[in-house]
Amino acid sequence: MKVWNVNDEKFLKYGKVIKGYDLNGIVSALEKLPATDDVVYEPSEESLEKFSGMFAERFFGQMEVQVGFCNGKNYLLNAVEYHRSSEINIAAKDAILLLGSLQDVKEEDEGNFAYDTSLIEAFFVPANTAVELYATTLHYAPCSVGDSYFKMAVVLPRGTNYPLDKTFDMGEEKLLTARNKFLIAHKDAYIKDAFNGLIGDNIDVRND
Repeated sequence: MKVWNVNDEKFLKYGKVIKGYDLNGIVSALEKLPATDDVVYEPSEESLEKFSGMFAERFFGQMEVQVGFCNGKNYLLNAVEYHRSSEINIAAKDAILLLGSLQDVKEEDEGNFAYDTSLIEAFFVPANTAVELYATTLHYAPCSVGDSYFKMAVVLPRGTNYPLDKTFDMGEEKLLTARNKFLIAHKDAYIKDAFNGLIGDNIDVRND
């Protein structure tokens, strides 16, 4: 599939490249964290949390935020998720984001949600780049560039992606798999307890 650059205007419907922040410290801390062939996500990481203030103060309008990471090796879409807030991604290594629009999720009948994976678009995020993903942007784990591991810091309102107090089996709430995390999975990804509503191929960025 064609991979656009986040600096291309085509990215603007999904988010924006964030300017005016000194990323050297957070990128350096992120590079020191291990990465494996498995995708590992932690909503909060002590070595990254010391950078939360600059994002809380300016970007999130003085709301409390958490800084975690998503590291590993991945080439598949597997699922899409969205939050009730923007998300900041900071790349320590080159990465590819697979993105879509929440507006394209269809509720075929009450409580059955579907998204056509042919609508997904791919964007290259150069190392040392920070991007905002809007609340209406579907996304999931970053993808690797070539054989490299990706390393991405993730900034979200505090409490996001932590365990739910309760689950639901009706309406949009049935998509909640963690706090502030609505998720639609592909059946081929075999994600436990996730709603399988992705229609079409489980996109592989290694395919043309």
